[in-house]
Amino acid sequence: MAFAAAAMLAALPALAQSQLTVVNFGGANGAAQKKAYVEPFEKSSGAKLVIVEYNGEQAKIKAMVETGKISWDVVEVESPDVARGCDEGLFEKMDWSKVGNKADFQPAAVTECGVGAFVWSTVMAYNGDKLKDGPKTWADFWDTKKFAGKRGMRKGARYNLEFALMADGVKSADVYKVLATPAGADRAFKKLSELKPSIQWWEAGAQPPQFLVAGDVVMATAYNGRIDAAQREGKNLKISWTGGIYDLDYWVIPKGSPNKDLAMKYIAAAASPAAQAEYAQNISYGPTNNKALAKLDPKVLALLPTSPANSKDALQFNIGFWADQGEALEKRFASWAAQ
Repeated sequence: MAFAAAAMLAALPALAQSQLTVVNFGGANGAAQKKAYVEPFEKSSGAKLVIVEYNGEQAKIKAMVETGKISWDVVEVESPDVARGCDEGLFEKMDWSKVGNKADFQPAAVTECGVGAFVWSTVMAYNGDKLKDGPKTWADFWDTKKFAGKRGMRKGARYNLEFALMADGVKSADVYKVLATPAGADRAFKKLSELKPSIQWWEAGAQPPQFLVAGDVVMATAYNGRIDAAQREGKNLKISWTGGIYDLDYWVIPKGSPNKDLAMKYIAAAASPAAQAEYAQNISYGPTNNKALAKLDPKVLALLPTSPANSKDALQFNIGFWADQGEALEKRFASWAAQ
């Protein structure tokens, strides 16, 4: 009996680690993750994965870490949050020796507390059934005479200020240099004011394709993966990639996760070339592991933010700039939007 009891106790940690809670943003992204990451990992590891959807609330992670009650093991976070959460001690340090060779990954994917999960882009989109010749530049997006009708835009300063400067003639490579100056910020808000009467704000990623299909707006800023998902459902939505802003989402492990080892194994599996190639076939977000690119069909590659044609005039979202100036700009935007 004593032997049996000892054997049961020895098995307890293994049992405790057989369940992993993975948190993501749901939607088409969540569906692609299920096929590429979740189901294969359950099969190979024997672990039971519990998938939770959220809207990026860093406060929930902070509360868990501060109380020591960690119920999330692997969390998908946006780029500003990976750096801030790492600085605040909310995430475990990544053991890159268990993930893979850093040189195989896009430089932006390699951070102290996070592993880049995929590359996505905020682009301009339109309905090909309603607009035969759509916008090619952000100046076109602002041109309400040539393209009459409402514009869908994400409610916030991020992205919109960059787009406004590009619409005003600033080259994508110079956007953050200009926006970092008081005169540049004034210029962006002035340009945004020109379009303000024609803007219909959106707050959730699912809204731009809905607005476009319904004819509520003639064009919209949108996450490219949301447009891809609508296209897969047979909607004739189109993307103009010029001046798109690309960014990465990251995998992190909340500090104190009781399942850290299993969480690392999941992240490593999701970062593998085969898994990332499978993911990219289910949603048009680019792999962070460059070895995945060789596994993709040219037709799939052509739809990714990371393809040469789509990224040639793209702008990388500047995490450092928004960490430094974001709070002030968002406050200014909120006051401007309320006027």
